[in-house]
Amino acid sequence: MLKQSLIGLAGAFVLGLLIFVALAWRSSIAPIEPPAAASFPPDLVAKGEALAGAGNCASCHTAKDGQPFAGGYGLVTSFGTVYSSNITPDPETGIGRWSEAAFARALHDGVARSGKHLFPTFPYDHFTKIDSDDMKALYAFLMTRTPVRSEAKPNTLPFPLNIRMLQEGWKILFFRKGVFEPVAGKSDEWNRGAYLAEGLGHCGACHTPRNGLGAEKKGKTYAGATIDGWIAPALTDASTSPVAWSEAELFAYLRSGASALHGTAAGSMSDVVHDGLSKLPDADIKALAVYLADINGSSAKLAGTDAAVQKAVATSGLGFTNEPDPDARLYASACGSCHYNSGPQPLAARPELALNSALTLPEPTNFIQVVLKGVGLGEGMPNVMMPGFAQALSDDDVARLAVYLRRTRTDLPPWTDVESKVAAIRAQASAAP
Repeated sequence: MLKQSLIGLAGAFVLGLLIFVALAWRSSIAPIEPPAAASFPPDLVAKGEALAGAGNCASCHTAKDGQPFAGGYGLVTSFGTVYSSNITPDPETGIGRWSEAAFARALHDGVARSGKHLFPTFPYDHFTKIDSDDMKALYAFLMTRTPVRSEAKPNTLPFPLNIRMLQEGWKILFFRKGVFEPVAGKSDEWNRGAYLAEGLGHCGACHTPRNGLGAEKKGKTYAGATIDGWIAPALTDASTSPVAWSEAELFAYLRSGASALHGTAAGSMSDVVHDGLSKLPDADIKALAVYLADINGSSAKLAGTDAAVQKAVATSGLGFTNEPDPDARLYASACGSCHYNSGPQPLAARPELALNSALTLPEPTNFIQVVLKGVGLGEGMPNVMMPGFAQALSDDDVARLAVYLRRTRTDLPPWTDVESKVAAIRAQASAAP
């Protein structure tokens, strides 16, 4: 009886395995002769360039000091590092022999020309929403780039996570294929913003927390997450920003990298704004602002904006009044001269810290990152920079600043164990390639 049961279990396992392999198998798509760049209409290429910007393709497919779109950028995950692929039209190491159908399958299905499954670090769960016209334009743009021979770097995923076929299981659980469908009852502008944010812009890939298998958590879309050592804040009404992200503030921030009532772009968001969204026309940025302002419920919070701003500006002079507080003196000497606003409204070039989410987030990661690394001339507001203080301030100094500003600029509970967080972030930055 036991023997029969074991045989039955073994048979069921083999049958299940065969079914899974049948589901996971994908055929290869025949290679093509690389098309001539001149075969693509210039207006289609120009459209593709803007769309590639919206998708921030260059940032993820360009290694540090590498050639544009030649891959090799390491995306660090909790499972290991996955290196981006070469998407220049090199015929041997890039996508030069990919047909438009093969390209579309990669974005819509997460499957390479060879038939192998792509890891979801390539956000095909968002790119599946891209329509066929935009797909053609992206293909035209990438196939007219300068071909670069660049061999793929080996990923560091451990066995069995490195088995491509197992990605079919991930897809069964979490991937829902389908082009974006406009939402009835919403304006064309709102739907355009949703299409860009949820599809090519893949905003949720950074701003949505992940589950244990690396998929975006259902019901937590845009609820905020940690990415590349920074906190990507919530884009919903869970945002901790003291002032609502209105359409006007969102447009200013996404267009220029700075908002007078929220601060400047830093970290990966700088690339999104200056290397990506800068390629899109104002109308698309406005559409994104309309969509994001709607999902964060800003219209219900706008009435409190003036009071929040006045309260913040009222704290701007703290640290300059001979307070018997060594932390206040540290702030005045290191930060105050650039962050003081006399009111009644703060200036975008002088970010008002009491309005900045770096101080209102549940933990001080973003504040520490900015203090240590600074914000370069090309990162936040154009031609305005903040120096990094990694060499000038000790871990204790940075922790004291964080604690002081959290205490004097917010009504929120104090952060804890701040100095160890500073040390960890500093060590992480030192270890980065």
